[in-house]
Amino acid sequence: MLMPNRTKYRKVQKKVKFKAATRGATLSFGEYGLKALESGWITSRQIEAARIAMTRHVKRGGKVWIRMFPDKPITIKPAETRMGKGKGSVDHWVCVVHAGRIMFEMEGVNPELAREAFAIAAQKLPIKCKFVSRHGGEE
Repeated sequence: MLMPNRTKYRKVQKKVKFKAATRGATLSFGEYGLKALESGWITSRQIEAARIAMTRHVKRGGKVWIRMFPDKPITIKPAETRMGKGKGSVDHWVCVVHAGRIMFEMEGVNPELAREAFAIAAQKLPIKCKFVSRHGGEE
Protein backbone atom coordinates (compact mmCIF):
# COMPACT_ATOMS: atom_id res chain seq x y z
CA MET A 1 0.00 0.00 0.00
CA LEU A 2 1.13 3.53 -0.71
CA MET A 3 1.64 5.86 2.25
CA PRO A 4 4.13 8.59 3.16
CA ASN A 5 7.30 7.62 5.00
CA ARG A 6 6.90 10.52 7.40
CA THR A 7 4.72 13.58 7.66
CA LYS A 8 4.97 16.92 9.43
CA TYR A 9 1.66 16.32 11.24
CA ARG A 10 0.08 12.95 12.05
CA LYS A 11 -3.54 14.04 11.58
CA VAL A 12 -5.13 16.62 9.28
CA GLN A 13 -8.53 18.27 8.99
CA LYS A 14 -10.98 17.16 6.32
CA LYS A 15 -11.25 20.31 4.10
CA VAL A 16 -13.84 18.96 1.66
CA LYS A 17 -13.51 21.59 -1.08
CA PHE A 18 -13.38 20.13 -4.56
CA LYS A 19 -12.63 22.11 -7.69
CA ALA A 20 -11.19 21.62 -11.16
CA ALA A 21 -7.56 20.51 -11.38
CA THR A 22 -5.01 23.01 -12.61
CA ARG A 23 -1.89 20.95 -11.90
CA GLY A 24 -1.49 17.48 -13.38
CA ALA A 25 -4.22 18.00 -15.99
CA THR A 26 -2.10 17.15 -19.06
CA LEU A 27 -0.21 14.04 -20.15
CA SER A 28 3.44 14.37 -19.10
CA PHE A 29 5.07 10.95 -19.36
CA GLY A 30 3.10 8.40 -21.41
CA GLU A 31 1.08 8.24 -24.61
CA TYR A 32 -2.26 7.38 -22.97
CA GLY A 33 -3.86 8.40 -19.69
CA LEU A 34 -6.84 8.00 -17.37
CA LYS A 35 -8.43 11.35 -16.52
CA ALA A 36 -10.77 12.04 -13.60
CA LEU A 37 -14.12 13.58 -14.59
CA GLU A 38 -15.22 14.31 -11.03
CA SER A 39 -13.56 15.07 -7.72
CA GLY A 40 -13.22 12.74 -4.76
CA TRP A 41 -10.99 10.79 -2.42
CA ILE A 42 -9.13 7.72 -3.71
CA THR A 43 -7.69 5.36 -1.11
CA SER A 44 -4.31 3.65 -1.37
CA ARG A 45 -6.08 0.29 -1.73
CA GLN A 46 -8.05 1.54 -4.74
CA ILE A 47 -4.89 2.91 -6.38
CA GLU A 48 -3.14 -0.42 -5.88
CA ALA A 49 -6.13 -2.41 -7.20
CA ALA A 50 -6.26 -0.26 -10.34
CA ARG A 51 -2.50 -0.59 -10.88
CA ILE A 52 -2.58 -4.37 -10.55
CA ALA A 53 -5.57 -4.64 -12.91
CA MET A 54 -3.84 -2.52 -15.57
CA THR A 55 -0.49 -4.27 -15.44
CA ARG A 56 -2.10 -7.72 -15.55
CA HIS A 57 -4.23 -6.80 -18.54
CA VAL A 58 -1.24 -5.60 -20.59
CA LYS A 59 0.67 -8.69 -19.38
CA ARG A 60 3.38 -6.48 -17.81
CA GLY A 61 4.11 -4.87 -21.17
CA GLY A 62 4.74 -1.17 -21.58
CA LYS A 63 5.31 1.28 -18.75
CA VAL A 64 2.79 2.64 -16.23
CA TRP A 65 3.03 5.88 -14.25
CA ILE A 66 0.91 6.60 -11.16
CA ARG A 67 0.34 10.37 -11.10
CA MET A 68 -1.25 10.57 -7.64
CA PHE A 69 -0.09 9.75 -4.12
CA PRO A 70 -2.19 9.17 -0.97
CA ASP A 71 -0.80 11.72 1.48
CA LYS A 72 -3.94 12.59 3.49
CA PRO A 73 -4.51 10.56 6.67
CA ILE A 74 -8.11 9.59 7.50
CA THR A 75 -8.81 8.95 11.17
CA ILE A 76 -11.51 6.74 12.68
CA LYS A 77 -12.61 6.42 16.29
CA PRO A 78 -13.35 2.91 17.62
CA ALA A 79 -16.92 1.62 17.52
CA GLU A 80 -19.16 2.31 20.54
CA THR A 81 -16.92 5.09 21.83
CA ARG A 82 -18.36 8.12 23.60
CA MET A 83 -17.88 11.60 22.20
CA GLY A 84 -14.81 13.56 23.19
CA LYS A 85 -11.43 12.14 24.22
CA GLY A 86 -9.71 13.59 21.14
CA LYS A 87 -9.42 12.63 17.52
CA GLY A 88 -9.24 8.97 16.49
CA SER A 89 -6.16 7.15 15.24
CA VAL A 90 -5.10 7.07 11.58
CA ASP A 91 -6.98 4.32 9.75
CA HIS A 92 -6.00 4.73 6.10
CA TRP A 93 -4.55 7.18 3.57
CA VAL A 94 -6.33 8.88 0.67
CA CYS A 95 -5.41 11.05 -2.30
CA VAL A 96 -7.55 14.11 -3.03
CA VAL A 97 -8.30 14.06 -6.77
CA HIS A 98 -9.85 17.06 -8.50
CA ALA A 99 -11.82 16.90 -11.76
CA GLY A 100 -9.50 16.95 -14.77
CA ARG A 101 -6.54 15.29 -13.05
CA ILE A 102 -4.54 12.67 -14.97
CA MET A 103 -4.34 9.73 -12.55
CA PHE A 104 -2.47 7.08 -14.55
CA GLU A 105 -0.35 7.16 -17.70
CA MET A 106 0.87 4.36 -19.95
CA GLU A 107 3.10 3.89 -22.99
CA GLY A 108 4.58 1.05 -25.00
CA VAL A 109 1.25 -0.67 -25.82
CA ASN A 110 -1.22 -0.25 -28.67
CA PRO A 111 -4.19 2.11 -28.16
CA GLU A 112 -6.86 -0.61 -28.03
CA LEU A 113 -5.03 -2.54 -25.32
CA ALA A 114 -4.44 0.68 -23.33
CA ARG A 115 -8.13 1.62 -23.62
CA GLU A 116 -9.20 -1.82 -22.32
CA ALA A 117 -6.68 -1.69 -19.47
CA PHE A 118 -7.84 1.77 -18.38
CA ALA A 119 -11.50 0.67 -18.58
CA ILE A 120 -10.74 -2.17 -16.17
CA ALA A 121 -8.80 0.19 -13.89
CA ALA A 122 -11.65 2.74 -13.94
CA GLN A 123 -14.01 0.07 -12.55
CA LYS A 124 -11.80 -0.12 -9.45
CA LEU A 125 -12.05 3.62 -8.77
CA PRO A 126 -14.96 5.43 -7.04
CA ILE A 127 -15.12 8.34 -9.53
CA LYS A 128 -15.96 8.69 -13.22
CA CYS A 129 -12.94 8.59 -15.53
CA LYS A 130 -12.17 8.74 -19.23
CA PHE A 131 -9.42 7.60 -21.57
CA VAL A 132 -7.19 10.32 -23.04
CA SER A 133 -4.51 10.06 -25.70
CA ARG A 134 -1.62 12.33 -26.60
CA HIS A 135 -2.41 12.04 -30.34
CA GLY A 136 -6.19 11.95 -30.39
CA GLY A 137 -6.75 14.18 -27.36
CA GLU A 138 -9.73 13.43 -25.11
CA GLU A 139 -12.25 10.78 -26.13
